[in-house]
Amino acid sequence: MTRIVGHVSALNRFPVKSMAGERLAMAELDWQGIEGDRQYAFVRAANGTRFPWLTAREVPAMVLHHARFADPARPKTSGVLVETPDGATLSLHDPLLKAHLEQAAGEPASLIQVARGCYDSMPVSIQSSAGHAALEAAHGGMLDIDRFRINVIVESDLPASQWQGRQLAFGDEADGAVVQCADPIARCVIVTIDPQTGAKEPRVLRTVAQGFGNAYGVYSSPARPGLIRIGDPVRLVD
Repeated sequence: MTRIVGHVSALNRFPVKSMAGERLAMAELDWQGIEGDRQYAFVRAANGTRFPWLTAREVPAMVLHHARFADPARPKTSGVLVETPDGATLSLHDPLLKAHLEQAAGEPASLIQVARGCYDSMPVSIQSSAGHAALEAAHGGMLDIDRFRINVIVESDLPASQWQGRQLAFGDEADGAVVQCADPIARCVIVTIDPQTGAKEPRVLRTVAQGFGNAYGVYSSPARPGLIRIGDPVRLVD
């Protein structure tokens, strides 16, 4: 049995971990996640820990770099272009971009490509409009949802936390994707960085921590590969 709980209002793909991403009208969900999502990442070359990524924790301005696939329909083979904060457009593999990030980080870095995606935990992040509205109410003001780097945003009266442990089906039963919702997404200092200016607002993380157990949105994994489209009805599978 299924029931409609909302519709897809936004889809986001992030070709490079910690950089701004691209809006999609349609996303292809494969077993590893959304095709092309977090396919590339910069790593701290001298860091031998289990979390080697160079991210906005070290270089907040990474969120002001907008990455997109040159051929968005073919992320497996397409090159990636990065628009820098000063308006230049560079290839992701341009040595100048790497040098710029290394200078900002104060340490050497390397670019890697991982076909299955460079995820911190699970591959697909989901939030509902109700969940975001609850955070804004607790915070006492509007917050740009882009600071939370969500893949799938669902217009719904239900908080995404109610979908934990359950499946969501998108769009047409013939080709629509199905995901298994799992854990709430624990948040870190990156959510304090304004995605438009790069300025930090520590109070955002305090609101998330104090009012929501440091969680915003839910992680999910593919239960059936398929498509997710803007406007798709979202069905809760009971």
